[in-house]
Amino acid sequence: MLALIAKSEYRHKSWHNRVWGAKALATAGKPAEAIAYAEDSKGLNAPLAAIAAFCEGVLLDSGFADEAYARYAVAATYATTNLATFKAIVKKYPGRPRETILRDLVASQPGQEGKWFAAAKDSELFELAIELANRSPSDPRTLTRAARDFAVERPEFAQAAGMVALRGIANGWGYDITDIDVLDAYAAVMAAASTAGVDETVVKEDVRELIAASGAGGEFVRRVLARQLTD
Repeated sequence: MLALIAKSEYRHKSWHNRVWGAKALATAGKPAEAIAYAEDSKGLNAPLAAIAAFCEGVLLDSGFADEAYARYAVAATYATTNLATFKAIVKKYPGRPRETILRDLVASQPGQEGKWFAAAKDSELFELAIELANRSPSDPRTLTRAARDFAVERPEFAQAAGMVALRGIANGWGYDITDIDVLDAYAAVMAAASTAGVDETVVKEDVRELIAASGAGGEFVRRVLARQLTD
């Protein structure tokens, strides 16, 4: 099989063909050779995620979970959302701490930390969720939903998430943001603050300072909340 595949590669290597050679090597009990063969299949337009997934699977089947994770887990796992990607890796590596997995995923996408907020929140890594949301743009509606959902159970987290949502709106985060989005975020902040026993006047002042520190978008938030922020 390997000879036939090599004969067909007079122009370029094709994973579509070479995957069968890699599988043959793995089935023959030669995992190292199978991985090396798969790695050698990389090139222009090669499906890198598929190759990584194959190599990861070979290592997992051979009992080398740590090596599989270190070398291929991130590259091999892509889903429709960041949260789905995170869950997929957690499922494959149940013995590895969720926070470790999440931080590795975050590190693989520098500048997009805020997009992992939902994954951190879903894993109840609340401090990390707020940290990530503050490091780069996050969807304000996602933050507001989190603030609303956790207003009673975790009011401090909820208040922080709502404030980040307001700051994000003031800084131009999100798509097709309307007055309703601003009002929803503010209402979530106030509800969480009330549960946490935080003085309403203190929260309002924090919102004013947030607006003042923002750019042109801050005027939009100020206009929408003009009535609510009146003493």
